[in-house]
Amino acid sequence: MARCRSYLRGLSICVTVLLMVSGVVMIGVGFASIDGNTPVAELFDQLSSSDGLLVLQVFGPATVVLSILGICAATLDLKPLLLVFSALIFVEFVAMMVVASPLVQVQTQMDSAVEEVFFNATPLHRVDLYIQGELNKLQASDSCCGLRSYEDWESQIPVSCFCKPAVPPPASDTQPSSQQVHSDAEEPCVMADGDQNTPPAQVTEKLWVHSQPCGPILKSYMNFPIRLRIGIISAFSTISMAAIALCLALGLEEYWKKPPVETTVVDFDRVKYQPKPSPT
Repeated sequence: MARCRSYLRGLSICVTVLLMVSGVVMIGVGFASIDGNTPVAELFDQLSSSDGLLVLQVFGPATVVLSILGICAATLDLKPLLLVFSALIFVEFVAMMVVASPLVQVQTQMDSAVEEVFFNATPLHRVDLYIQGELNKLQASDSCCGLRSYEDWESQIPVSCFCKPAVPPPASDTQPSSQQVHSDAEEPCVMADGDQNTPPAQVTEKLWVHSQPCGPILKSYMNFPIRLRIGIISAFSTISMAAIALCLALGLEEYWKKPPVETTVVDFDRVKYQPKPSPT
């Protein structure tokens, strides 16, 4: 029983240390500026990507302070302090679940909000020149074109969208058709409509554009901060539940621990069990 109690005490200290680490992570993510890494961030000025930051900024320091309290209680084996720590962590857990629950709804609404931004930004050749430059950088680095397709640029497809197909098309296929574009939809390059103001000598090369749109890439950048915050809060919830259970087990030890007994052999080799008298 003493060995089991020692293991339980060590495990509670380890879990409480993990809880403190999760609090430090919440502080770091809450005060870090990871939203500024989104390409073409100017497109999403009307969208709020800071949801959940206040949750991490408030509950992160509180978790660190309470974790230090729990570590001291478990190390010194102070049962009343263990019970107080368990109660406070439970209150923090409930409060965080109530405050952070809208994050899930924000994540589900983000896709529709981003799609609306894409719709309002097209045609892309009419947006601000700085945004066009940022889009050109993204298209050149990630081999994509447009927000939803190359048609977002209408008749002014930039050079960053152009690509060379792996196999040059036959001479008879220089004019695009809807069936050909559909069949090449999964290829890295597709043939765009032939209404661009390009010299005839360059039509064969320049009318092939990247088939992948840049919209899904931008969506992943927008969703990453929210998913990161949800993941941190989920990890905190799991660790806090484990810490509460272990500290309650230590704090309420006298209610579940079997009392010591002593055995005596009486007549006819019968064994008699009776509670061991207290030293006091």
